[in-house]
Amino acid sequence: MKAKKIKELMIPLSDYATVSQDAFLADAIRVLKAAQTDTTYHHKHRAVLAFDKEKNIVGKLGFREILKALEPKYRQFEHSDDTGSIGLSRFGFNMEFLTSLVDKMELWDETMEDLVRKASRLTVKEIMYSPSKGEYVSQDAPAAEAVHQFILGCHQSLLVLDEDVVVGILRLADIFDLICDIVE
Repeated sequence: MKAKKIKELMIPLSDYATVSQDAFLADAIRVLKAAQTDTTYHHKHRAVLAFDKEKNIVGKLGFREILKALEPKYRQFEHSDDTGSIGLSRFGFNMEFLTSLVDKMELWDETMEDLVRKASRLTVKEIMYSPSKGEYVSQDAPAAEAVHQFILGCHQSLLVLDEDVVVGILRLADIFDLICDIVE
């Protein structure tokens, strides 16, 4: 069996949900919601890709970024490497301690409706996640290379490149589908 290439597994950029980085969060949520009703692909979209004025993909906005945007105080917990990852439980903090942070930092001290209303006026650029170097894969790479990146980087998706241009997205679920096809 010939090794599958990324370009055979990816979703082309033209088929994926995208939004301008200058759009409001409310607009991005509408685009993502509409994309989730599309039945072209087996798995629903879990993010929208953000593009700049030159139509280059510059970021991702997924469920996690949307939820994090609702409470601006979460930014105080971000790592200095700008990954936007809180992940404090990974460092041995127990749930009791993490819950106490919510109280001490007065997180979620407004209603969900008020927080959503405020966050919906943020621009995508303000809250999007900017992919790191390890989140890009060549469209000509074998699927095994993507598996390596998914596992070592703990990513949910990779941006697919043709030279230096993003041409698609490869999701962890797409690799899982390939594994399922091989098993069957």
